[in-house]
Amino acid sequence: MSRFRLLAVSALSVAAFGMAGAQGQPVPAPQPAPQRQPVTPRVAQSTRASVEALINVRMIGGNWVPAATLAGPARIAIEYGQPHARGRNVIGLKDVVPWDTAWRSGANMATQLTTEVDITIGNTFVPRGIYTLYSYPSRAGWKLIVNRQVLQWGTDYDSRQDLARIDLRSRTLAEPLETLTYWIVPAVETGTSTTLPHGVLKFAWGNVEVSTDWRVGR
Repeated sequence: MSRFRLLAVSALSVAAFGMAGAQGQPVPAPQPAPQRQPVTPRVAQSTRASVEALINVRMIGGNWVPAATLAGPARIAIEYGQPHARGRNVIGLKDVVPWDTAWRSGANMATQLTTEVDITIGNTFVPRGIYTLYSYPSRAGWKLIVNRQVLQWGTDYDSRQDLARIDLRSRTLAEPLETLTYWIVPAVETGTSTTLPHGVLKFAWGNVEVSTDWRVGR
């Protein structure tokens, strides 16, 4: 038998087998694509919050100028990730607020301080600009860390960028605070006082509140 006849016979055999298979066995129905499991929406473990104080003066050319003559008041603002205790005793907890370690004083992205005027925090002069705030919790006392690095993840702390470490007052709260909260509290102005704006900067979480004084200028 020639090579051509062998190829022809083989081709016919394959065709016949395919027809027999098609006629003798039902073609399986296509399987439906697997369905995706429905996504259950959940609340994130932390939120984002901000607090600000508006100052009715700005420093222009070495002089204080009323904000009414400009575009508007200057801002002192803190933006921070806001963790929640969810039943934990958070202060001193290794994975939340550990002792004797720089803490982001918030959640997720680093806590950011923006000041459009020169200010003094505690006894430390802080030129206007944008900074990151950390804290250093210790049983012997807390410190506020003002850091020049900005826009980093909160745990990416670089002590070489520290501007200052400022002593904080601390007190124990009668009722634990569920959510980390910051305040920039202005002092009440009385009469025709020429004193520049000032007040208290504080934050609290769990059963601890810490604070220091702030004022515009030196």
